[in-house]
Parts: sequence; structure tokens; C-alpha cells
Amino acid sequence: MKANDVILIGYSGHALVVAEALSLSLYNIVGYLEKRKSDSNLLGIEYLGFEQDEDVLKTIKGILVFPAIGDNFLREKVIGFLNKKGFEFVTAIHPKSNVSSYCKIGLGSLVCQGAIINPFATVGNGVIINTGSIIEHECVINDFAHIAPGAVLAGNVNVGKGSFIGANSVIKQGVIIGDHVTIGAGSVVLKNIENNTTFAGNPAKLIIK
Repeated sequence: MKANDVILIGYSGHALVVAEALSLSLYNIVGYLEKRKSDSNLLGIEYLGFEQDEDVLKTIKGILVFPAIGDNFLREKVIGFLNKKGFEFVTAIHPKSNVSSYCKIGLGSLVCQGAIINPFATVGNGVIINTGSIIEHECVINDFAHIAPGAVLAGNVNVGKGSFIGANSVIKQGVIIGDHVTIGAGSVVLKNIENNTTFAGNPAKLIIK
């Protein structure tokens, strides 16, 4: 076992993006954990077993892990489970992203290629900052949120726990997005959004409460 060895938790299409970011950051991916072995192993990564199998966990104890899971709820669940088992999560930051030295990024979070995170932004644990998204100054992205490709968050936006900001959406400066909110792709959000709702459109309107 080497200090830069890491195991992926999950092996869907999202894991391909994670694997590239980790590899380019000089991590050595030694395998993946998933309920079933993938039929399509494009990267040739070794299947190690299921993350909830206690015998499997004993064999990988001490190796770093990363939650390569796109679904916010499932990612939170897996991180919580493995935290209790004493596993340590790494953070994956693609070298072709632009991340301010004045921002904070939590463990188990992914910053994809082309993403921009500006000064004094705070990104929680288990967050996805996807390809080409922009997180402006002093934004707060809470745990297990997902900022989809091309989304733009103006300054001082606060995104709640487990929320999803759809691709190419725009959030006005200072807006507060509640917990477990879904913002549809291409939406323009001009006002605060309450917890557990779905908004979409330009301007964004309530779809599901």
C-alpha cells in the first residue's frame, strides 16, 4: 500500500470523470467498490467487492477512498457509512480547473475540468463542482450538493445541503437555495428558494413542492 493509493466507491459514468481527476493529481487508483462488477470496464480498474461487505472492508482498511457517485442522496449515505468505519476520504481537484487559494474545499468533493472557484468560496464535503461551472466569490456550497456542468453562481450565493443546480443554470448574486432543492437545466434563479422544492425556467418557477 502506497500513500497515494485510492479506491473508488461506485463505478458508473461519473466515476470516469473522477478517475481522470484523481490520476492527473497523481493518485494511484487501485480498485473500485460497487454492489456488482461493472460489465463495462473502460479504465481497466480492478473490482474489489461491495462497500458494505465487512470482509471486503477489512482487506482495504487504511487505503484512501473517494465517493465516485453522482446521486446526491446515495453519495451522502455512502460517505456516512464509510466515515463510521474509519475510512479517510480524499478531495479530487482536476489540474485544469481554476481554484482560488483563498477558498475551502471539503473531503470527498470533486472539482472537474474547467470549473472556476473564486476567492473565499466554501465548498463542503461530498460536493460535485462539475465541468465548466463557475462558483463566484464568497459562495457557500453545502455538503453533498451538485453544481452541474456550465452552471454559474454569482457572488455570495448559498446552496443548501444535497441540492442540485442543473446544467447551464444561472443563480443571481446573494440568492439562498434551500436544502434538497432541484434547479432545472438552463434556469435563471432570481430569488431565494425554500427547502425540498423543484424550480425550473427563466425566471425559475415552482414545479414541485
